[in-house]
Amino acid sequence: MEKNIKPTNGYLALLISLVLLGIAIKFFITAGIEESGVYTIPGILLFGLCIIIWKGLIIVQPNHARVLNLFGKYVGSIKDNGMFFVNPLYVGIKVSQRVQNMATPTLKVNDKMGNPVEIAAVVVWQIKDTYKAAYEVADYNAFVRMQSEAAVRALTMRFAYDSIEDQNADITLREGGDKIMELLQDELNERLLTAGIIVTEARISHLAYAQEIAGAMLQRQQASAIVAARFKIVEGAVGMVELALEQLSKKEIVHLDEEKKATMVSNLMVVLCGEKGAQPVLNTGSLYQ
Repeated sequence: MEKNIKPTNGYLALLISLVLLGIAIKFFITAGIEESGVYTIPGILLFGLCIIIWKGLIIVQPNHARVLNLFGKYVGSIKDNGMFFVNPLYVGIKVSQRVQNMATPTLKVNDKMGNPVEIAAVVVWQIKDTYKAAYEVADYNAFVRMQSEAAVRALTMRFAYDSIEDQNADITLREGGDKIMELLQDELNERLLTAGIIVTEARISHLAYAQEIAGAMLQRQQASAIVAARFKIVEGAVGMVELALEQLSKKEIVHLDEEKKATMVSNLMVVLCGEKGAQPVLNTGSLYQ
């Protein structure tokens, strides 16, 4: 488990080391003037102490952390930025806590209905637990990359591409919107918890049918759109014909028997539902010719 530590101020340790270095230099100068080894040994010891202090100085940049261990044992993590002094025997691992984003490659995955789909996503992530990021996984960057691809594949297989394929589906990949992004983010957070990483945003950046079925699916979508449009046209035409017959009968403009009503309905449906303008045919005889 992560443990935050507050090390000694590094500027104070640096100041002390500079003072000791000045004293050591003074000893060396005195030893050279008096040609005596009495002052040489203290100078060497003080200079060695300065090196030890310098070895213990570490600098932590903003939004970075340093994970420390001593002879293989986890000591703690430094998350504050600045210069600090720690045990010179500590071994530090640099960990970036900046927000990072990653785009997955375009993957070809079968959706819920078995259709091959091309899909890619953008993932925004950040390290929260430095201990897990440093010691629970071998390489947290590679871990994020692999788990992101696995999460995208798992999400794609759970849902159909659109409602044309699965008309009873509440959520589809193409129309899911924020709900799909929320599910992808939850999936990623569950997978990346091991590495102490949280995902702040995950969204689909590319979604399309695979090339081998894209043409057929496009024709199917167009056909569905045409059928839906025709249904609306016919529905409206039936209402207009019904209204026309009702008004003719109510105002007694003309009296039509059942055969002529059927002919009138047929003609009106052709005019109202046809894609092109109707071509009138003039009848020069009686109504029944």
